[in-house]
Amino acid sequence: MRILIVRHGDPDYENDTLTELGWKEARALSERMKNVKANECYVSPLGRARDTAGLSLEKMNMKAEELKWLREFAPVVQRPERKGVAWDWLPTDWMNMPHAFDFDKWTDYPALEDAKVREEVDWIYSEFDAFLEKHGYKKEGKLFKVLNSNNDVIVFFCHFGLECILLSYMLNLPPFVLWHASIAPPTSVTTVVTEERREGIAQFRMISFGDTSHLYAAGMEPAISGRFRECFFNDYERMD
Repeated sequence: MRILIVRHGDPDYENDTLTELGWKEARALSERMKNVKANECYVSPLGRARDTAGLSLEKMNMKAEELKWLREFAPVVQRPERKGVAWDWLPTDWMNMPHAFDFDKWTDYPALEDAKVREEVDWIYSEFDAFLEKHGYKKEGKLFKVLNSNNDVIVFFCHFGLECILLSYMLNLPPFVLWHASIAPPTSVTTVVTEERREGIAQFRMISFGDTSHLYAAGMEPAISGRFRECFFNDYERMD
């Protein structure tokens, strides 16, 4: 099985849609996605994801089912300086959490416990687990039992924060590392595939992450949305 996780275009968060740049990115993405032979497509209920998906789905001649658990992962956490989402924490804060690099224990931290992050994560894991089982793969420990081996192609149109939660489940990695040490730019495509080296047993392998080749093909560069300033004196880029 092959799963494509597509992030929405450059967001207009206030109106839950896309910026002018985001619409241009979404059009470039649609030129790429029209060649994808997908079996099924799914989309977040949030407008910026639905708007991004719409242009691609039209060219793919497909419809997408809306899944609530594909919405952005955004529990509000009391950070040391102020409240905010988990992936906006300063490196000096999250890297000093006792279990930030532990897949099983990363939510064992007072601020995350107060924000009920574990409950939100477990809900998504549960929904995703049921989805994967329906499509032929059931997680047992760190590996997946193959119930129905297949070459289906599944597409998710969703969000970076949520994408890292899904990847954490498939790859057994703590989300904090994915949130802070990587970035899937707007309209990027991440591809994860099953590997079945022994009959009945599978693992997931990420063969590309945050690919934006369609933007370069359209003469564009990826937007900085989701990232922070490269140099501290770059005051035209986001600091927090």
